[in-house]
Amino acid sequence: MRSFSQRKKVGLFLGLASFVFATTGVNAQDCTPKHQFKTVEQGFLTIAAPTFPPFSTPVSDSDITGVDGEIVKAIAAGECLKIKVAPVEYATAIPYVVSGRADIAIGNYYRTEERAKVVGISDPLYLDEMGIYSKDGVSKIADLVDRNVGTVQGYLWVNDLKAVLGSKLRLYNNYVALYQDLDTGRIDVGIDGVAVGTAAQKDGALQGIQIKVAEKDDRVKSSVEAAQSGLMLSKENTELMTAVNAGLAGIRSSGKLVEILKQFGLSESAADVGEARMVK
Repeated sequence: MRSFSQRKKVGLFLGLASFVFATTGVNAQDCTPKHQFKTVEQGFLTIAAPTFPPFSTPVSDSDITGVDGEIVKAIAAGECLKIKVAPVEYATAIPYVVSGRADIAIGNYYRTEERAKVVGISDPLYLDEMGIYSKDGVSKIADLVDRNVGTVQGYLWVNDLKAVLGSKLRLYNNYVALYQDLDTGRIDVGIDGVAVGTAAQKDGALQGIQIKVAEKDDRVKSSVEAAQSGLMLSKENTELMTAVNAGLAGIRSSGKLVEILKQFGLSESAADVGEARMVK
């Protein structure tokens, strides 16, 4: 049989535990969602996330980082939702949303008319600025005419650069091969998005290479009007789209968007998206 002092200690412990439990319950209910909408799994925002730094880097099944990753985490927090991460290949992220397995696909997806046929696309996040990579820090397209230049096939600026550079432009299947030839001197200049190269340099690649935002040149439309990136959502879930766009507006107006961009090596100018538009 417990002594009075023992019973008193047990009672005090149980009382304290009850207080902690009650306080925790109150705190858990303190968060009030700003909008009402359905998600794939109640209480969670499920994100289809490829590994594509500096935009999307899955950390665990409940955490993600990168520019897009930090943006969606901020949106989820504002709606009292936890994050659930679905690691995917880049090509399968959007199909995950279309098939109802994820709420949002991230990874610097451009806002294009073609994609808008199958998914809902959020308001613009940031600009994917055209970058010129070289050892001497060239930033003008006019200065590329007599150089050996490389870029990746399928990029928005390819056709315009072909018209300017002709046979001096070499096309690659992916940015890894492009960077290798730039490192070894097989080409003098590389053209790619600013953010991807900045992330590669943080990981030790492209040493001795300067990455500059391409100065505007009317001959290359992407240098004048950079592509806008967006979040990919289900076309049917209009309530979620409303919440996401409201969250984006708050992140932008508070200055948090610029903080996120700088955190991952993007310039502040990338936040100046202008009027919403689609790539044709």
